[in-house]
Amino acid sequence: MVQDPRQEYLDDIITRWEKPMLRLCFAYLCDTALAEDAVQETFFKAWKSYGRFRGEAEEKTWLTRIAINTCKDLMKSAWMRNTDRFISPDALPEGEAPFDERDDTVTRAVLALPPKIKEVTLLHWFQGMTLDEMAKVLRLPRSTVNYRLKKAKMMLKKELEDWYYEDE
Repeated sequence: MVQDPRQEYLDDIITRWEKPMLRLCFAYLCDTALAEDAVQETFFKAWKSYGRFRGEAEEKTWLTRIAINTCKDLMKSAWMRNTDRFISPDALPEGEAPFDERDDTVTRAVLALPPKIKEVTLLHWFQGMTLDEMAKVLRLPRSTVNYRLKKAKMMLKKELEDWYYEDE
């Protein structure tokens, strides 16, 4: 029995991209259940679009764009606007590297950034995207993305000015 190519595609993208998309969605939504819903919706939308993805962008870029749009749609809901969205770094889904308690200060500083600045920070440092990839995902000029990234560096530098690791 031959498996449906769309099902094979879905299995493949879930295996490769589930954890990075979950971390991204959680950072946007600050809620594990909502992040899981957003990731599920992201993969469902990708599955529905099977065959229409022309490969003009990297698969990661395409999926990230879908995930960001899905998160933004969820954030527009009345429930999200009226809920305290405080995020605890230890609640982040497991990443490629284990969470290090010393990262708490940096993570909190990143999550406290204004939304547009936080967005490029998450894509660049948490997803490892280049300026060009971020520009495609965010549908913004490269110069705008570059400005926001520089602004993020400046804000984080100021916020973390007196912070450092102590060797024990």
